[in-house]
Amino acid sequence: MPPRKPARSPIVILTDFGYRDHYAGVMKGVIAKIAPDASVIDLTHGIPPQSVTAGALALAQSQEYFPARSVFLAVVDPGVGTSRDAIALETRTGARFVGPDNGLLSLAATAGEIKRAVRLTSTRYRLPNLSPTFHGRDVFAPAAAHIWNGVPLTALGPELKSWHQLELPRPVESDSRLSGEVIYVDTYGNLVTNLDRETVARFAACFPTQKVSVRINRGAAIRIIDSYALAPKGAPLAIFGSFNLLEIALRDGNAAQHFDAKPGAGVILAVSARRK
Repeated sequence: MPPRKPARSPIVILTDFGYRDHYAGVMKGVIAKIAPDASVIDLTHGIPPQSVTAGALALAQSQEYFPARSVFLAVVDPGVGTSRDAIALETRTGARFVGPDNGLLSLAATAGEIKRAVRLTSTRYRLPNLSPTFHGRDVFAPAAAHIWNGVPLTALGPELKSWHQLELPRPVESDSRLSGEVIYVDTYGNLVTNLDRETVARFAACFPTQKVSVRINRGAAIRIIDSYALAPKGAPLAIFGSFNLLEIALRDGNAAQHFDAKPGAGVILAVSARRK
């Protein structure tokens, strides 16, 4: 038997197109015509509409779990049809990212150290009739498919020296409190914050004789626990999720609805004396 060819890395798609309409399927059809042998994985099409931050977070938190040299095709593009650039990035770890230059790609690509960036201008590697509203079909999907086929990034357009960097809000520490905010709300209504495990641990270590609790929108104190099961049914809780960001949740419920909270809602970590 001839030796089996090694499997190629996939094309991984993330969009805010949802699952009702045909948009994501059409992009996959374009890919199938250009790169029929490509394995295509839907990371998600459920990013909240126009939420570049949510898309950037999902992409950044997911990319390390895919094979080296995967092609990530990401489309959350409220600026479609404007002067914003269409770009492709390649990291030193081999991953390639295709999408709009609005910060969507920056968190994930920077994690792998960007080796090369180009503006997607070559008409050879896009569809002939360019819609002002559907660059996912006409620009990004063809580029991703051609990259998967082995076309170097430099053939798709001129190199870029800079691109848009998404700046997430940073926690602010003062006296005996650490101020953060909600940056993402997941399907279950869990409120994901910009407070990571390391930052919270460092803050708590400054107050070894006191306990740390969480408040949202100036509400009651919520304790940080290790699993959902440790909270009574219907009770608020704070927990570190699978990507080590502090989340505020409701046991068997929806925290976003319970607290009437959305991205930007303030979250406070504060200390108080431990009970003897």
